[in-house]
Amino acid sequence: MKILMILTSHDQLGDTGDKTGFWLEEFAAPYYVFRDAGAEVTLASPKGGQPPLDPKSADPSAQTEATRRFDADPQAQAALASTRKLADVDPSEFDAVFYPGGHGPLWDLAEDADSRRVIETTLGAGRPLGAVCHAPAVFRHAQVDGRPVVQGRRVTGFTNGEEEGVGLTKVVPFLLEDMLQERGGLYEKGPDWASHVVTDGMLVTGQNPASSEDAARALLKLLG
Repeated sequence: MKILMILTSHDQLGDTGDKTGFWLEEFAAPYYVFRDAGAEVTLASPKGGQPPLDPKSADPSAQTEATRRFDADPQAQAALASTRKLADVDPSEFDAVFYPGGHGPLWDLAEDADSRRVIETTLGAGRPLGAVCHAPAVFRHAQVDGRPVVQGRRVTGFTNGEEEGVGLTKVVPFLLEDMLQERGGLYEKGPDWASHVVTDGMLVTGQNPASSEDAARALLKLLG
C-alpha cells in the first residue's frame, strides 16, 4: 500500500499576526494508523520541505498518544521535515490520498492547482481519498465529471459551531460547513469536538481533530 499525505504550507492566520499551519494530531494519528498497517507513506506539501505546525496543536492540552509517539520518533520527524513538493508528485503512483487539517489548508490547499489535480485524478480513478477537520477545504474548486467533487455526496468537516468555539469565524477566508453545502455537499455533523466520520463511495471526511484516527481507519477499510 502506498499512501500520499498532503499537508499545508501556509503559516499565517489571516491578518491577525498569529501563526497557523497543520494540526499535529491530525497528522500524527493517521500517519501511525497507516504505518502500523504496513503502508508506505509519502508526505507532500505545496512548497515542499518542513510544513508549518500550528503552535496551538503543540500545547500540552492538545497532546495524544499519537503526538507523543511522533515527538519520540526521529524518523517520522525527518520525513515531515522533507516533504515532497506537491507539483512534483504523480498521484497515479499512490493507492490512496489523505489530507490532515489545521487552518492552513483554508488559504493554500483550497486554492492550489496541484492539489486539485491530485484530488481529481485520485477520485476519477476510483481510489480512496480522505480529509479531516479543515482539510475538506481542498474540495472547494475540485471537480469530477464537470461538477463539484462534493456535489450529491455525504460529507463532514469542521462545523460553524466549532469555528465559533475557537473564535475564528471572522478570521477564516470562508466557513467550511457553508462552503461544502454551497458546493452541493450533503453535509452532516455530530456533536462539536466528538469524533464523526462520513464515508461516501471513495470519499472519507472527518469532522474535527477527534476524528483523525477514525478517518484514517475508514480510509484503510476502503483499501481492503
